[in-house]
Amino acid sequence: MKVINHIRDIRQKKGITQMKMAGDLQVTRQTINAIEKNKYNPSLELALKLIAYFDMPIDDVFILKEENKWVSKTEKNLIKY
Repeated sequence: MKVINHIRDIRQKKGITQMKMAGDLQVTRQTINAIEKNKYNPSLELALKLIAYFDMPIDDVFILKEENKWVSKTEKNLIKY
């Protein structure tokens, strides 16, 4: 399983630069860049800060990829019905 995120898309839609976001979250711009490129998974603490920063549910920011299948919030909702 692999964790994928939408942080870059969300950040850009909100008009926030990597530098501003890094400063607000007290991390380096390189950390933000690595997370956005899925080279680094944030710690639980930083992941919680990110969802609070964007004011979004965790499953809108992070996705779990299982065995070559994307499991998104939409798919989870479709499976329920």
